[in-house]
Amino acid sequence: MENFETSAIRTQTERSQFDEHSTPLYLTSSFIFQDAEDMRASFAEEKPKNLYSRFSNPNVTEFTEKIAKMEGAEAGYAFATGMAAIYSTFAALLSAGDHIVSCQSVFGSTHTLFTKYFPKWNIETTYFKAEDAENVEQYIKPNTKILYLETPTNPAIEILDLEFFGQIAKKHNLIFIVDNCFATPYLQQPIKYGADVVVHSATKLIDGQGRVLGGIAVGKEDLIREIYLFARNTGPALSPFNAWVLSKSLETLAIRVEKHCENALKVAEFLESHPNVELVKYPFLKSHQSYEVAKKQMKLGGNIVAFEIKGGIEGGRSFLDKIQMCSLSANLGDTRTIVTHPASTTHSKLSDEERNEVGITAGLVRCSVGLENVDDIIADLKQALD
Repeated sequence: MENFETSAIRTQTERSQFDEHSTPLYLTSSFIFQDAEDMRASFAEEKPKNLYSRFSNPNVTEFTEKIAKMEGAEAGYAFATGMAAIYSTFAALLSAGDHIVSCQSVFGSTHTLFTKYFPKWNIETTYFKAEDAENVEQYIKPNTKILYLETPTNPAIEILDLEFFGQIAKKHNLIFIVDNCFATPYLQQPIKYGADVVVHSATKLIDGQGRVLGGIAVGKEDLIREIYLFARNTGPALSPFNAWVLSKSLETLAIRVEKHCENALKVAEFLESHPNVELVKYPFLKSHQSYEVAKKQMKLGGNIVAFEIKGGIEGGRSFLDKIQMCSLSANLGDTRTIVTHPASTTHSKLSDEERNEVGITAGLVRCSVGLENVDDIIADLKQALD
């Protein structure tokens, strides 16, 4: 395999008759056929051909091939959003009566799928806590089909041992699915540790500039085939324009993520030293409870820093009000540093008990560290904390 950066830059669609250097946009809903036999063979899948942009498109194929190479996957399918990728993956691979075992700290919309929508179709989910990971086998039932986790988790920044869970999934013949959004394939490749499918919200670090939505699932060819057939018939396809943007973004992923991580570590070290901060969670801080696991499976620590501010919910709200440069936004993985206080915003409708269950304490702040000069990021956080 080519080196990561080379694959990210040099994986391209075939050049057209115009010999363009940069992949053009293929803004077309459909494709034409030469004759009746060409059309028959194409629809019979006897030859690889684009039929309709809901199924495939040259821009989407280029983006998918890049991510599959980066993750070491056999195949992939790209989606309009990260949640479309997660939902379609589960919907394609599960049947009524199946059971999911998942880490408890998961993205809010994933949690809503597990608790509000899947029970309608008699699909049950059992959560395990990160600190109880070694006992995960006690939650596996005869009807368990999928083992699912995020690492690092959102927003608690817990690290789960991919090698350990890969072995558990293999032992119990489970489909092992990993949300690799926070790490990106540059920092971590779960397939190396036994993951069958890896999902991403490409909206985050893969785009990296807060411009477009996108999602992707890559993994074993037979499982991706099922996901593709589900998506082909239900329609959550990635648009050619967004695919083109995301494919371009991948050309700078390595260099961007390196700088994000460098900045994030400095921000985390600053926060640890601040008297108004009770706790800092960042995978490459030696104080993180899973520091050794993070060092084993991640190249660097990522761009997300979580910290506990003194003063609970009011302390968190006051901090947001004092922020001057950093953005208050629901996104992450942007060039611009973003801070959010989940207890007073995204998770405000939950009770204290429910928030604590998913690792969201009253004073928890999530900081998506951007690419500004790190001294300016720290200065803004400092004046807001002071």
